[in-house]
Amino acid sequence: MKRRNLFDVLGPGLVTGAADDDPSGVGTYSQVGAQFGYSMGWTLVFGFPLLASIQSVCAQIGATTGMGIAQNLRQHYPRALLQAVVVLLLVANIINLGANLGAMAAALALLLPGPIMAYVVGFGVLCVFLEVWLSYAAYARVLKWATLSLFAYVGVVFVADVPLWQALKGMVVPSFTFDREHAMALVAIFGTTISPYLFFWQAGQEVEEQHRRHVKPLMVSPRRAGAELKRIRTDTLVGMGFSHLVALFIVVATAATLHAHGVRDIESAAQAANALRPIAGDLAFALFALGIIGTGLLAVPILAGSAAYAVSETFGWTVGLDRKPREAKAFYGMIALATMGGVALNLAAIDPMKALYWAAVVNGLLAPPLMVVTMLIAQNRKAMGRLTISRRLAIGGWLSTAVMALVAAVFLLS
Repeated sequence: MKRRNLFDVLGPGLVTGAADDDPSGVGTYSQVGAQFGYSMGWTLVFGFPLLASIQSVCAQIGATTGMGIAQNLRQHYPRALLQAVVVLLLVANIINLGANLGAMAAALALLLPGPIMAYVVGFGVLCVFLEVWLSYAAYARVLKWATLSLFAYVGVVFVADVPLWQALKGMVVPSFTFDREHAMALVAIFGTTISPYLFFWQAGQEVEEQHRRHVKPLMVSPRRAGAELKRIRTDTLVGMGFSHLVALFIVVATAATLHAHGVRDIESAAQAANALRPIAGDLAFALFALGIIGTGLLAVPILAGSAAYAVSETFGWTVGLDRKPREAKAFYGMIALATMGGVALNLAAIDPMKALYWAAVVNGLLAPPLMVVTMLIAQNRKAMGRLTISRRLAIGGWLSTAVMALVAAVFLLS
C-alpha cells in the first residue's frame, strides 16, 4: 500500500480543529487575554485532551457506521430527542453564522474601508458559492489550505513583547478565583472550544471521505479498521492540537499587548485587532484582522454545513458535498438558507455580542446531553458492530462529557 504523507492523512480533524478558532472564538480568547492576562492559559492546555477525545469519538462513529450523528440518532433513539437537538443546533449555528459574518465584515472594513453590510452579503454569497459549486475533492483542499490563515495569530506573538516565563506559567499552573468574572470566562472558553456543530461536521466529513475514496464503512469492512482508526487518531490529535495552540497564541498576544497596557474590555474580534494597532503596530493589527477574515472563511461553511447535515439526516434527505447540486437540492438549500439566516441577523441590527452570548447559552446547554447520546452510540454494538470505541477513548469521552456538564452547571448558576 502506498504510504501517505502527513498532509494527505490530515483532513476532517485538521479542518474541524481550525474551524474551532472562528471569529467568535477569536473574540472570546481576545477578551480572556485582555481581561486576565496569561493566568487563564491553563484552561486551553487542560481542554485539549477533552476536545480531542470527543472529536475522536465523533470521527469513529462516522467512519464506522457510514452515517452522521443525526442519522445515528434517528435510527437508535426517540425522534423527539433528535428533533430537539437539531432545532437547538440550527438556532445556535445561525446565530454563530451571523456573528462570524459580522466579525469578518468588520475586520475587512478595518483594512479596506467600505459598507459593512455589503461585505457581510459578499462573504455570505462567496461561502455558499464555494460550498455548493466546488467538487468535494477541490473543496476539501481549499479548506485544508485555509487552515494556514491561523498562522496570522502566531505572527502577532512574534511582533509583540511577550514575557516568556510568565506566559508559560499561565499555561501550566492553574490559577482560578471563584468569582463571577472567572466563572463566566471558564464557561466562555469551554463553550467556545467544545461546540456541538463540530461533532456533526467531523462525523459527516468522515462519511464524505469514504464516498470520495469509494470505500465502505468500517463495520462492513473491518479489515481496514486498524489503519483507519490510526489515521483518525493522528488527524484529530493534530487538528485539535493546532486549534488549541492557535487559541493560546491569541490569549498570549492580547495579554502581552492589550492587558499589559490596561485595555481590559474587548467586545469583538475586530475591536481586538483595532486595539492592537497603537500598541503593537500596523503589522500586528493587519495580521490579526486578516486572521479573522481567514478563519471566518473556514468556519462559516462548516457552521452552515453541519446544520445542513443535521437537518437533512433528520428528514432522510440525500446528503453530501460530493453530490451534484441537482442530486441533493434540499441539503444544499439548507446550506444557503442557514448562511442567509446569518446575513439576515446582521440586517436586523442585533447586537453581535448578545448574539454570541445566546449562541453560547444554546451551545453550552446542548453540548452535555448531545455528548451523552454520542457516547452511548459509540458504545452501542447495534450501531458500531464489533468496533465500539476503546476503553481509553471511552474514559476520555465520558470525562469530557462530565466536564462540559459541570461547565453548563457553572454557567446556569452564574
